Amino acid sequence: MDTFKEVSGAYQGVSDLLSKHKVLSSKYCLNSGTSMPILGFGTYQIRSHQIYETLDTALGCGYTNIDTAAVYYNEEAIGQALKDLLPKYGLQREDIFITTKLSPRDVGKSRVNDAVKRALQNLNTDYIDLFLIHWPGAQGIGTTDSQNPRLRMETWLELIDLHNKGNGVLRAIGVSNFMTHHLEQIITLTGVPPAVNQIEFHPYYLHPKELYEVCAKHNILLQAYSSLGGTGNPTLIQNATIEECAKKHCVSPAQVLLRWALQAGYAIIPKSITPDKIRMNAKLDFELTNEEMNLIFTLNKKFNEKFAWDPVNVM
Repeated sequence: MDTFKEVSGAYQGVSDLLSKHKVLSSKYCLNSGTSMPILGFGTYQIRSHQIYETLDTALGCGYTNIDTAAVYYNEEAIGQALKDLLPKYGLQREDIFITTKLSPRDVGKSRVNDAVKRALQNLNTDYIDLFLIHWPGAQGIGTTDSQNPRLRMETWLELIDLHNKGNGVLRAIGVSNFMTHHLEQIITLTGVPPAVNQIEFHPYYLHPKELYEVCAKHNILLQAYSSLGGTGNPTLIQNATIEECAKKHCVSPAQVLLRWALQAGYAIIPKSITPDKIRMNAKLDFELTNEEMNLIFTLNKKFNEKFAWDPVNVM
């Protein structure tokens, strides 16, 4: 049976940092030259009225990487909360790493610039640290529609211009939910690889060897979402193997899953609105053995479950 290392091959991601630095203070140098904290704070499904209190807790715990998206509809609340909260913690804008994502309705040459301007205004900032294409397809057309590759390429070219080799309003650009064929298309036609591919990853949903190969070749960092399973779906976090491993290390099952993703080389963006869970999710300075890593890796053989959108069939 393959081990994770046999599948991931030359891909290292953030794993090399773990023996040198505390997780909360570790930063990965993206292929654009921008340094990104490997532990981020996710805000998916956190409503605007919950943002201030939640970010107050997160900043107090030491999180400095905030992940959002246009389709989360909380960018404006995040921008206002950061404006109010950064002075409380002695932080400046440059101490915070902000990621947001382009809505699938805004792909294509004619819409990207306005979408970026809205994001800048909503987030109350002059620049965005990492801007991602949220989905490889366009809203309103079928997954097999031939417009998808064209719109994806137009969008990537516009983001390259806005990035301007790190001198533009987008300090780094990347993608989300891109499979191998999506990555190869934009890299082959532009010569510019994404800095990050944010994608679903957990023991129940793994990636093919080809994805790791293209990411290793172009130094694309994989960033995991849904590390703890699906919203309202506890099957992963209640898995007996995960619970047993958590007891051994005197940590929570969530901490085991997050540490597993880090040791697999993925940056992570756990989300919670519960203060105790936000704090615990930042305490990841323990180490899983190779045996534990591979045991968790093999859970996919029995429990094959995807919790979020599936981009595989997007042309």
